[in-house]
Amino acid sequence: MKKSTTLALTAIAFAASAATSAFAAQPVIGLITKTESNPFFVKMKEGAEAEAKKLGAKLLSAAGKQDGDTAGQIAAMENMVAAGAKTILITSSCDAIVPTIKKIKAQ
Repeated sequence: MKKSTTLALTAIAFAASAATSAFAAQPVIGLITKTESNPFFVKMKEGAEAEAKKLGAKLLSAAGKQDGDTAGQIAAMENMVAAGAKTILITSSCDAIVPTIKKIKAQ
């Protein structure tokens, strides 16, 4: 994994539609990694699951089918937003996800 081509954990933060409902509801957070088999991303997911459980948040996770599966990552972002995620952490080595990030932020 080349550091120069990796967008390190790009966080997408979404504004809550109503402050009171945001505090009353369980936070939904997304984590999208490049693959599910890379030991680095396996540990990242385990750590995110443990922290989400500790904080009472719901963690949604997804990964590309293989490194460079931009279409899979874009679909995962859209699905997570539809499921109520207000924050998504994503690892990607491709700028092709940027338009989707901008579109989701604009919503």
